[in-house]
Amino acid sequence: MTISSKKLRSNGKLLLTGEYVVLDGAKALAIPTKYGQSLKVETNDLNTIVWKSFNELGEIWFEDVFLIKKASNRLSLKAKNYTEISKRLIQILKATYNLNPEFLNSNQGYNITTHQDFNRLWGLGTSSTLVNNIANWANVDAYKLLEKTFKGSGYDIACAQNNTPITYLLRYSQKPLVEAVSFSPAFKAQLYFVYLNQKQNSRDGIAAYKKNAKVDTEVINKINTITNAIISCESLSEFEALIETHEEIISNLIKQKTIKSRLFKDFNGSIKSLGAWGGDFVLVTSKTNPTDYFNDKGFDTVIPYTEMVL
Repeated sequence: MTISSKKLRSNGKLLLTGEYVVLDGAKALAIPTKYGQSLKVETNDLNTIVWKSFNELGEIWFEDVFLIKKASNRLSLKAKNYTEISKRLIQILKATYNLNPEFLNSNQGYNITTHQDFNRLWGLGTSSTLVNNIANWANVDAYKLLEKTFKGSGYDIACAQNNTPITYLLRYSQKPLVEAVSFSPAFKAQLYFVYLNQKQNSRDGIAAYKKNAKVDTEVINKINTITNAIISCESLSEFEALIETHEEIISNLIKQKTIKSRLFKDFNGSIKSLGAWGGDFVLVTSKTNPTDYFNDKGFDTVIPYTEMVL
């Protein structure tokens, strides 16, 4: 048998504006990251999927073997180990098959290897990069696959597929509007990303937002105005004022204190939450390198903007 292979890669993501309210049609600014995940597909003649996932240290963090069975236009996958991750992978692969019945429709087996070059606890898109890679492998719509699996706004899929900053707008019964934008502020050397030492579950954050938040057109319009102003702003002071206003709007909406008021009151700069509040990364402005400040408080991962953004 001749072994054929292909390798796919998707970018990670960060949402700079519009967290939560992007779900209600706010215009969000998002950036693909230099960090991402690859997926290598090789054929085998075992009628099984042999899966291995490697972390940023080159260590295997997940592996399993899935037996492929077909019966009356229905896909069945049986895992050898059947862990929670195995069950999630089966869900994704079955959803992919439902979108493209030709997927896994032969007696062909596959060796799958994934490599991510970031800590999967960072919240940069372990799931979205995987979904986009599998969608590309199976030739299906990644947004539809996300909806059938992890749900969410889909901005992370847009980042996976683009190599420049984008604005992202959900539209009723239409594909999202994704537009490449020029966002490379003159003050980017004063921008940093700090990891808050805890992974935030986006699904839980979205569920709480949908249950409690009351969003109206005034809020949406304010966030849209901020997003547009951030894209075009030219000074650090203006940028800081914009993200602080954004923080107050979302704080009032979701009834949570801002991260700066909770953890970093004495910090000489602005801090903005990214994505679901309370975890993952925050965006920090500082005229001097703030690494020592955050390290002293127990936050060891401080990444300059230019090292994070694609």
